[in-house]
Amino acid sequence: MSERERPGSERAEALRRQHIRRMSHMPWLYFAARPHVRAWAEAWQREVHARLAALEVVELDPGCFVAEEANVFAEPHRAVRVAAGASIAAHAFVHGPVTLAAHASVNPYATLDGGRAGITIGEGTRIATRASLFAFDHGVDPALPIRAQPVRSHGIEVGRDVWIGANATITDGVRIGDQAVVGAGAVVTRDVPPRAIVGGVPARVIGQR
Repeated sequence: MSERERPGSERAEALRRQHIRRMSHMPWLYFAARPHVRAWAEAWQREVHARLAALEVVELDPGCFVAEEANVFAEPHRAVRVAAGASIAAHAFVHGPVTLAAHASVNPYATLDGGRAGITIGEGTRIATRASLFAFDHGVDPALPIRAQPVRSHGIEVGRDVWIGANATITDGVRIGDQAVVGAGAVVTRDVPPRAIVGGVPARVIGQR
Protein backbone atom coordinates (compact mmCIF):
# COMPACT_ATOMS: atom_id res chain seq x y z
CA MET A 1 0.00 0.00 0.00
CA SER A 2 1.46 3.37 -0.98
CA GLU A 3 1.78 6.20 1.53
CA ARG A 4 -1.01 8.09 -0.27
CA GLU A 5 -3.39 5.15 0.26
CA ARG A 6 -2.64 4.55 3.94
CA PRO A 7 -5.56 5.10 6.35
CA GLY A 8 -5.82 8.79 7.17
CA SER A 9 -4.13 9.96 3.99
CA GLU A 10 -5.86 12.41 1.66
CA ARG A 11 -6.23 9.78 -1.06
CA ALA A 12 -7.59 7.20 1.39
CA GLU A 13 -10.24 9.66 2.55
CA ALA A 14 -11.17 10.51 -1.04
CA LEU A 15 -11.51 6.80 -1.84
CA ARG A 16 -13.68 6.30 1.25
CA ARG A 17 -16.00 9.15 0.26
CA GLN A 18 -16.25 7.76 -3.26
CA HIS A 19 -17.13 4.33 -1.88
CA ILE A 20 -19.83 5.93 0.26
CA ARG A 21 -21.29 7.52 -2.88
CA ARG A 22 -21.11 4.15 -4.63
CA MET A 23 -22.91 2.37 -1.77
CA SER A 24 -25.52 5.13 -1.61
CA HIS A 25 -26.50 4.46 -5.21
CA MET A 26 -25.98 0.68 -5.00
CA PRO A 27 -26.85 -0.34 -1.43
CA TRP A 28 -26.23 -4.04 -2.06
CA LEU A 29 -22.53 -3.15 -1.94
CA TYR A 30 -22.98 -2.14 1.70
CA PHE A 31 -24.45 -5.51 2.66
CA ALA A 32 -21.76 -7.36 0.67
CA ALA A 33 -18.85 -5.29 1.98
CA ARG A 34 -15.72 -6.99 3.28
CA PRO A 35 -15.12 -6.76 7.02
CA HIS A 36 -12.58 -3.93 6.86
CA VAL A 37 -15.03 -1.82 4.83
CA ARG A 38 -18.10 -2.89 6.80
CA ALA A 39 -16.52 -1.66 10.04
CA TRP A 40 -16.36 1.99 9.01
CA ALA A 41 -19.49 1.75 6.84
CA GLU A 42 -21.60 0.60 9.80
CA ALA A 43 -20.31 3.53 11.85
CA TRP A 44 -21.26 5.86 9.00
CA GLN A 45 -24.74 4.35 8.83
CA ARG A 46 -25.21 4.80 12.57
CA GLU A 47 -24.51 8.50 12.07
CA VAL A 48 -26.96 8.72 9.14
CA HIS A 49 -29.67 6.94 11.16
CA ALA A 50 -29.12 9.19 14.17
CA ARG A 51 -29.32 12.40 12.12
CA LEU A 52 -32.53 11.26 10.45
CA ALA A 53 -34.13 10.05 13.70
CA ALA A 54 -33.45 13.44 15.29
CA LEU A 55 -35.51 15.17 12.61
CA GLU A 56 -38.19 12.74 11.39
CA VAL A 57 -40.54 10.09 12.82
CA VAL A 58 -38.60 7.03 11.67
CA GLU A 59 -38.01 3.53 13.00
CA LEU A 60 -34.76 2.30 11.49
CA ASP A 61 -33.46 -1.15 12.29
CA PRO A 62 -29.70 -0.97 12.92
CA GLY A 63 -29.28 -3.47 10.10
CA CYS A 64 -30.99 -1.37 7.43
CA PHE A 65 -29.36 1.04 4.99
CA VAL A 66 -30.40 4.63 4.24
CA ALA A 67 -28.36 6.72 1.81
CA GLU A 68 -27.32 10.19 2.94
CA GLU A 69 -28.88 11.57 -0.24
CA ALA A 70 -32.25 9.85 0.28
CA ASN A 71 -35.20 12.19 0.86
CA VAL A 72 -37.07 10.66 3.79
CA PHE A 73 -39.94 12.62 5.38
CA ALA A 74 -42.06 11.28 8.24
CA GLU A 75 -44.34 13.48 10.27
CA PRO A 76 -46.28 12.32 13.35
CA HIS A 77 -48.77 9.61 12.30
CA ARG A 78 -46.80 9.24 9.03
CA ALA A 79 -43.89 7.14 10.25
CA VAL A 80 -41.33 5.50 7.99
CA ARG A 81 -40.28 2.05 9.20
CA VAL A 82 -37.32 0.22 7.66
CA ALA A 83 -36.55 -3.36 8.72
CA ALA A 84 -33.22 -5.20 8.85
CA GLY A 85 -31.58 -5.66 5.47
CA ALA A 86 -33.91 -3.18 3.75
CA SER A 87 -32.49 -0.18 1.92
CA ILE A 88 -33.36 3.27 0.60
CA ALA A 89 -30.94 4.45 -2.09
CA ALA A 90 -29.73 7.90 -3.05
CA HIS A 91 -32.29 10.44 -4.30
CA ALA A 92 -35.28 8.24 -3.52
CA PHE A 93 -38.28 10.17 -2.15
CA VAL A 94 -40.05 8.39 0.72
CA HIS A 95 -42.91 10.16 2.50
CA GLY A 96 -44.66 8.21 5.25
CA PRO A 97 -46.55 6.32 6.25
CA VAL A 98 -44.30 3.75 4.60
CA THR A 99 -43.15 0.36 5.92
CA LEU A 100 -40.34 -1.62 4.29
CA ALA A 101 -40.09 -5.26 5.41
CA ALA A 102 -36.78 -7.09 5.73
CA HIS A 103 -34.54 -6.99 2.65
CA ALA A 104 -36.89 -4.76 0.64
CA SER A 105 -35.07 -2.21 -1.51
CA VAL A 106 -35.97 1.21 -2.87
CA ASN A 107 -33.60 2.15 -5.67
CA PRO A 108 -32.36 5.59 -6.78
CA TYR A 109 -34.98 8.18 -7.73
CA ALA A 110 -37.94 5.96 -6.81
CA THR A 111 -40.92 7.78 -5.24
CA LEU A 112 -43.11 6.38 -2.43
CA ASP A 113 -45.75 8.73 -1.02
CA GLY A 114 -47.91 7.09 1.60
CA GLY A 115 -50.77 9.60 1.62
CA ARG A 116 -52.88 9.05 4.74
CA ALA A 117 -53.44 5.29 4.46
CA GLY A 118 -49.83 4.31 3.81
CA ILE A 119 -47.67 2.00 1.74
CA THR A 120 -46.47 -1.41 2.92
CA ILE A 121 -43.71 -3.24 1.05
CA GLY A 122 -43.19 -6.96 1.64
CA GLU A 123 -40.04 -8.88 2.41
CA GLY A 124 -37.42 -9.00 -0.32
CA THR A 125 -39.37 -6.81 -2.75
CA ARG A 126 -37.39 -4.72 -5.25
CA ILE A 127 -38.54 -1.27 -6.36
CA ALA A 128 -36.50 -0.17 -9.35
CA THR A 129 -35.21 3.26 -10.24
CA ARG A 130 -37.83 5.97 -10.92
CA ALA A 131 -40.76 3.72 -10.02
CA SER A 132 -43.57 5.71 -8.38
CA LEU A 133 -46.09 4.59 -5.76
CA PHE A 134 -48.75 7.15 -4.81
CA ALA A 135 -51.14 6.11 -2.02
CA PHE A 136 -53.48 9.03 -2.59
CA ASP A 137 -55.52 10.62 -5.36
CA HIS A 138 -57.86 13.57 -5.79
CA GLY A 139 -61.07 14.28 -7.65
CA VAL A 140 -61.48 15.80 -11.10
CA ASP A 141 -64.89 17.47 -10.69
CA PRO A 142 -64.90 20.26 -13.32
CA ALA A 143 -66.82 22.47 -10.87
CA LEU A 144 -63.67 22.77 -8.75
CA PRO A 145 -60.09 23.67 -9.66
CA ILE A 146 -57.66 20.78 -9.29
CA ARG A 147 -56.01 22.46 -6.30
CA ALA A 148 -59.35 22.43 -4.44
CA GLN A 149 -60.37 18.84 -5.17
CA PRO A 150 -60.90 16.49 -2.18
CA VAL A 151 -58.09 14.00 -1.60
CA ARG A 152 -58.64 10.31 -0.90
CA SER A 153 -56.19 7.68 0.31
CA HIS A 154 -56.84 3.92 0.41
CA GLY A 155 -53.21 2.82 0.64
CA ILE A 156 -51.00 0.47 -1.36
CA GLU A 157 -49.93 -3.04 -0.34
CA VAL A 158 -47.07 -4.80 -2.11
CA GLY A 159 -46.39 -8.43 -1.20
CA ARG A 160 -43.12 -10.26 -0.69
CA ASP A 161 -40.57 -11.05 -3.40
CA VAL A 162 -42.16 -8.61 -5.86
CA TRP A 163 -40.21 -6.85 -8.60
CA ILE A 164 -41.49 -3.42 -9.60
CA GLY A 165 -39.67 -2.39 -12.77
CA ALA A 166 -38.09 0.93 -13.65
CA ASN A 167 -40.48 3.83 -14.31
CA ALA A 168 -43.54 1.80 -13.28
CA THR A 169 -46.39 3.62 -11.52
CA ILE A 170 -48.64 2.09 -8.84
CA THR A 171 -51.81 4.04 -8.07
CA ASP A 172 -53.75 4.37 -4.81
CA GLY A 173 -55.77 1.39 -3.61
CA VAL A 174 -53.76 -1.25 -5.48
CA ARG A 175 -52.75 -4.57 -3.90
CA ILE A 176 -49.90 -6.52 -5.50
CA GLY A 177 -49.65 -10.20 -4.64
CA ASP A 178 -46.57 -12.10 -3.54
CA GLN A 179 -43.93 -12.85 -6.19
CA ALA A 180 -45.59 -10.69 -8.85
CA VAL A 181 -43.61 -8.73 -11.46
CA VAL A 182 -44.54 -5.27 -12.71
CA GLY A 183 -42.89 -4.50 -16.03
CA ALA A 184 -40.87 -1.35 -16.68
CA GLY A 185 -43.07 1.62 -17.51
CA ALA A 186 -46.32 -0.13 -16.53
CA VAL A 187 -49.15 1.86 -14.94
CA VAL A 188 -50.91 -0.36 -12.39
CA THR A 189 -54.46 0.76 -11.61
CA ARG A 190 -55.95 -2.51 -10.32
CA ASP A 191 -54.91 -5.40 -8.09
CA VAL A 192 -52.23 -7.81 -9.32
CA PRO A 193 -52.60 -11.53 -8.47
CA PRO A 194 -49.73 -13.41 -6.84
CA ARG A 195 -46.98 -14.49 -9.29
CA ALA A 196 -48.57 -12.58 -12.19
CA ILE A 197 -46.40 -10.62 -14.60
CA VAL A 198 -48.09 -7.39 -15.69
CA GLY A 199 -47.14 -4.73 -18.21
CA GLY A 200 -48.55 -1.92 -20.29
CA VAL A 201 -50.69 1.19 -19.80
CA PRO A 202 -52.94 0.40 -18.08
CA ALA A 203 -51.19 -2.75 -16.88
CA ARG A 204 -52.63 -6.17 -17.68
CA VAL A 205 -51.47 -9.72 -17.04
CA ILE A 206 -48.99 -10.80 -19.70
CA GLY A 207 -47.49 -13.89 -18.04
CA GLN A 208 -46.80 -15.89 -14.89
CA ARG A 209 -43.69 -16.52 -12.82
